[in-house]
Amino acid sequence: MPVGMPLNLAEIREIFREYDIRGVYPAQINEELARAVAGTLAEKVFKRGKIVVGHDARQSSPSLYEEIVGTLKNYPNLEVIEAEMVTTPMLHFLIGHLAADGGIMITASHNPKEHNGIKVTDRQMIPIGGRDLLKLLA
Repeated sequence: MPVGMPLNLAEIREIFREYDIRGVYPAQINEELARAVAGTLAEKVFKRGKIVVGHDARQSSPSLYEEIVGTLKNYPNLEVIEAEMVTTPMLHFLIGHLAADGGIMITASHNPKEHNGIKVTDRQMIPIGGRDLLKLLA
């Protein structure tokens, strides 16, 4: 799915996993999906409050990060805390330390470099799974 193409969730359903979203960049996970996920989170999950956003060192992560941060900033009831490049444990620390309502991490963890992903957690660091996000996006 090239960047800028409308989302076809049926074609990328398999990237929505139990604990996160992970897929090949940009064929499965790209800036369009990042915007859709961020908007859905802002409208249906984190309707107000503080959200910490971070990314890993993958080449595609800064672009996905910018799309998510930019989308979230369009919602005046959200305070977006830009952690920039951090590890997932550091993002979790920041959520607790800053008394945030949740966080979004752009990372594909241990997957190959051509992959990327989105991990979402609530204020208790409980994952908001990819399958749950898919239902909200549909």
